[in-house]
Amino acid sequence: MSMVTDESFAEVWERTILPDQADLPADAARYFLKLQFADADRARMNELAAKARSGTLAREEETELANYMQLGWFLDIVKSKARLSLGLTQRKLRRQKNVIGRALPM
Repeated sequence: MSMVTDESFAEVWERTILPDQADLPADAARYFLKLQFADADRARMNELAAKARSGTLAREEETELANYMQLGWFLDIVKSKARLSLGLTQRKLRRQKNVIGRALPM
């Protein structure tokens, strides 16, 4: 059995998810938009990134960081499709934030 490379995984994933198609049901899209890394995982990613910048990342840590990066990419693609499915463009999101900001007392 041969190993699948990260590049081919990405290509297969994009063909599978079809990120440019706005076809997620609204409930699923809203669910995906709520997904985020746990606080402990964000702390670990920051620790690994700091080690990478300083050149002290061990080989096992490189793999761990790559896994976090791949999962982050996966979440970005799914969330992009979710926003598209809900009709949420960046302009609409900014407008919603501005309206909410004006509606709240300072």
